[in-house]
Amino acid sequence: MVLTSDYHTHTVYSHGKGTVLENAYAAKKNGLKEIAISDHGFSHPAFGLTKKKLPNIRRDCDNATLETGVNVLLGIESNIIGTDGSVDLKPKYYDYFDVFLAGIHKMVFFKFGTWFSLGLPDLFCSTLKIKNVSKSLIKANTKAFINVVKRNPVDVITHLNFCCFADVLEVAKACADYGTYIELNAKKDHLSIEQIEQILKTDAKFIIGSDAHSASRVGEVSRVESLLNKIDIPGERIVNIDGKIPELRFKKYKGN
Repeated sequence: MVLTSDYHTHTVYSHGKGTVLENAYAAKKNGLKEIAISDHGFSHPAFGLTKKKLPNIRRDCDNATLETGVNVLLGIESNIIGTDGSVDLKPKYYDYFDVFLAGIHKMVFFKFGTWFSLGLPDLFCSTLKIKNVSKSLIKANTKAFINVVKRNPVDVITHLNFCCFADVLEVAKACADYGTYIELNAKKDHLSIEQIEQILKTDAKFIIGSDAHSASRVGEVSRVESLLNKIDIPGERIVNIDGKIPELRFKKYKGN
């Protein structure tokens, strides 16, 4: 397996340690054709990208493309903030972005009702490592993921079931229907072998993301390589390896 592109990298614009240009040079060194700078969404109070810096990060991506020859896209790892499918990337900001990732994170500004039905219970159960979580919590998380995929042109669901608890089969069915990829995250253990087997029962496809928070980890996916030694995921089900560049739902939505 050879990684072609990496759409989940962070910079100093949110929770990362490197610059856009440093990430781009790291991608070039590792032979990647394309990367995305996908910093955390606006509703994260500690690590979120700020809206006033959008022109700066857009310019940095364009300049990095010219300097390195790597296609540097501007993405965002948007926060899911409501079980109704609400995220913190609104259409009025779409023009800045090329790639739309979305995931559930702890300690973000959830919508009021969602904080009690999903945010706090996820935080409590993940912190205490509770395995037998309630059916209502699984239902709330599953509903949130499915509605996000249905109501937003999301390219990738990031680290599904990391610090949250959803029915992956039902989420995968929605992803397959709408053309959203499920990430195999190289930084976090988030899907069990059994859950991946459930996803493989659907037509959903996977995308590998480094979730790099420093330039040295751009394109570093050894954790996923180890996972692939334990379960056979057909190569055609992973969209950013062996020379392939994935079709992006968000790009189609924008008409690019």
